[in-house]
Amino acid sequence: MPTFLLEVGTEELPASFVDGAIAQWRDRIPTSLTEAFIEPAAVEIYGTPRRLAVLLHNLPSQQPDRSEDIKGPPVRAAYKDGQPTKAAEGFARKQEVSLEDLEIRDTEKGEFVFVRKQISGRPTAEILTELIPQWIFKLEGKRFMRWGDGDVRFPRPIRWLVALLDDTVLPLTITSGSDVVTSDRHSAGHRVLHPDPVSINNASDYLDSLRNASIEVTPQRRRETIIEGIHRCAAEVGGTADIPEDLLAEVVQLVEYPTAVLGKFDDDFLILPPEVITTVMVSHQRYFPVLNTENLQELLPYFITISNGDPAKSDLIAAGNERVIRARLADGEFFYKADSEQPLETLVPQLESITFQEDLGTVKDKVDRFTAVAKQLSQALNLSESEQAKIERACYLCKADLVSQMVYEFPELQGVMGEKYARVSGEDEAVCRAIFEHYLPRGAEDSLPQTLTGQLVGLSDRLDTLVSIFGLGLLPSGSSDPFALRRAANAVVSIIWAAELELNLNQFLQQGVETFKTAHPQASPELLQQLQEFFLQRLQTLLQDDRGIDYDLVNGVLGDDDPDYAERALADVLDTRDRAEFLQKIRQDGTLDIIYEIVNRSARLAKKGTLSTQDLNPETVVKPELFESPAEQGFYDALLGLLPRTEAAQQERNYSQLIEGLVEIAPTVREFFDGENSVLVMAEDEAVKANRLNLLGLLRNHARVLADFGAIVKNG
Repeated sequence: MPTFLLEVGTEELPASFVDGAIAQWRDRIPTSLTEAFIEPAAVEIYGTPRRLAVLLHNLPSQQPDRSEDIKGPPVRAAYKDGQPTKAAEGFARKQEVSLEDLEIRDTEKGEFVFVRKQISGRPTAEILTELIPQWIFKLEGKRFMRWGDGDVRFPRPIRWLVALLDDTVLPLTITSGSDVVTSDRHSAGHRVLHPDPVSINNASDYLDSLRNASIEVTPQRRRETIIEGIHRCAAEVGGTADIPEDLLAEVVQLVEYPTAVLGKFDDDFLILPPEVITTVMVSHQRYFPVLNTENLQELLPYFITISNGDPAKSDLIAAGNERVIRARLADGEFFYKADSEQPLETLVPQLESITFQEDLGTVKDKVDRFTAVAKQLSQALNLSESEQAKIERACYLCKADLVSQMVYEFPELQGVMGEKYARVSGEDEAVCRAIFEHYLPRGAEDSLPQTLTGQLVGLSDRLDTLVSIFGLGLLPSGSSDPFALRRAANAVVSIIWAAELELNLNQFLQQGVETFKTAHPQASPELLQQLQEFFLQRLQTLLQDDRGIDYDLVNGVLGDDDPDYAERALADVLDTRDRAEFLQKIRQDGTLDIIYEIVNRSARLAKKGTLSTQDLNPETVVKPELFESPAEQGFYDALLGLLPRTEAAQQERNYSQLIEGLVEIAPTVREFFDGENSVLVMAEDEAVKANRLNLLGLLRNHARVLADFGAIVKNG
C-alpha cells in the first residue's frame, strides 16, 4: 500500500506558527481523510522553521465502492396526483438516475424522496490533489502575509512543494501573482551544511533524505538533542542549566540542526540583579542561563545558546554571542547605576507624563485613585496605623519604576526593578516586597502575593482598573479583552481566597462605582450590575475550572437567577468557596443524596406559600394549634431542634452542623409527606394549608443557608 509525502517549503516561519500548524494538521488531516474514505494506517506530522510536512503510511490506492442515500424534496412537492413534478424530475436529473429509481421514505419531518446511488471509488491520488490546498490554506495563525504581486496569504512565502505518492510526483501548483510553485521531488537541505537541493526518490525515504542533508524534521528529536546539549554544556563549567519551558519550545522551532554552544560573560556583570541578566539572556537573546549547582539562586557567568549553524564553527558562534550579550549587559549596568543614584520616590512625579487611558488620565492619577481604595480595604480589615502607612507608601511607589531607564529598556522588569530600587532607597522591606508582589499573579500559572501589603496594593490596583474600564463601557466581549479584565477579576478573587481576607467585594464595587460616577456623571446606570455579573461569571469559572466543583453545585451557591444568592456570593467570596467545596464533599460521600429529595420537594411546594426566604424560627410563623396530625407536630419539633444548628452554621461558617441536622430531620419530613400520619399539604382550610406551607418553607430556608437546592441536579 502506498506512502504519501507532502512537504510545504517556506521562508523561515515564526516558531509559534510551526507549533500551531502541526497541532492543526494532526487534527484536520486524519479527519479529512476519513471523510474522503481513504484512511491511512498512520499519519505523521513534521515541522521545522522552513517546512511543514505530512507522511501518510499504507494508504489505499482508491476509495472503496459504496452506496449513498441522498435525500430529495418532500413527497408533496415531488408528486402531484400521483405524477412526478418538475421538482422530482430535477432531482433525478441532478443525481443522474431515472424517475423509477426514486424511493419514498418516512422521516421525522414527513415523507421525502430518496435515491440510493452506487458510487465507484475514486483514485487516492485524485482525492489528495483536492485535499492538499485545503490543508495548506485553512491553517490559522497570526500575521499572515502576501508576497510578491499575488493575493495568496501565508505566514511566510512558499518556495517549494514536494508531493510524492511512493515515487510518483502528484501535480500541484500554487500561484500567487507572478510567483508559481509547482510540486516536484526536490526539497531543501540545511542552508549552511547542505545548500544543494535534496532529491527525494520515494516518499518513504523522506526522513533519511532530510537527515542526510542536516535537517531534523521531527520536533521531539530536536527537543531531545537541545536538552542533551544544554546539560552537557552546563556540566562543562560545573553548573546547572536553567531551561524555561517557553524558551525551549520556541528554540525547538527556530532550528533545523541544533547545536548547543557555551558562552561566557564578564564576572563583573554579576553585580547586576540576576533578573536583569536572565531577562537579557532569555527574553532578548534566547540564551539559557547557567546556575550554581550548590545554590540555584546564583548565576554563573555563562550562557548556552542553540545554534543552527555549522558545529565546527561553534567557537566563532560563541564569540559573536558573547559580544552581543556583553553590549546588552553593559547597557543594563549603565541603567542600573543611573537609576540607583536617586531615591525611587523622585520618579513618582514623572508618572504624570504617562497616560494610563485617554479618559482616565495619567498613571499618577491612577495611583491616587487606587491609594484611596487601599485605604478602604485597610479600614475594612481593621489594620493598624503602621500597616496602613506601609500600604499607602507601597501604593505611592509601586508604579515609579515605569519611568526608570531600566524598565524603559526592559519592560518585563516592571515591579522587579521597583523592588530593587526601593531597597536601595532604604524603604521598609514590606514596601519593597509589595512593589513587586502587587503585579502577581501575572498569568494563570503565576504565584500569588504572599504579604498583606502586596495583596492589598494588588487588589486596589485591579479594582480601580475594573471599575474604571467598565465605567467607560469598554467591557470584554468574546475573546477580546484588551485590558485583561478577566485576568484582573480572577486575580482579585484568587488573592482573597488564598489570603483568607474577610472582605465584602460587593461593598467595594459599590464604593468604586459611586466614586467613578462622581467624576464621570455620564457613566451607565447599569455599571454596578455589569461589574457584579462579571464577578459572578469569574466566580463560576474559578470554582468549576480551578477548584473542580460540579457545575450544578456552583449554580447552587451562586443561585439560579436568585438576587439573594448573587448578593451573598459577592459579599463573602470566602463563604462562597467554602460552601461550594462543602457541597462537593457531601456529594462525594453520599450525604447530599439523603437530603436532596426532601429539600427539593419541600421547596417546590413552599413556592405556593408566602413565607419569606429569611424566616428560620418556627415559633414566629407556625401555629401549633392548627395541627391535625402528629406528623405536623413532629415536623415542627424537628425544626425547633434544627434552628440552633443552622444559626451556628451561619455564624461559624461550619455547614456540617446544618447538614447533620437536615439528615436527622429527613425521616420526620418523609413521615409528613408519605407516612401513616401524612397530611395533604394543600388542605381545603386556607389557614391549615398556609400553616403546612410555612413548615415546608422553613425547611427550604434552612437548606438555603447552604445553597439553592433547586439548582442542583439529582445524582443518577
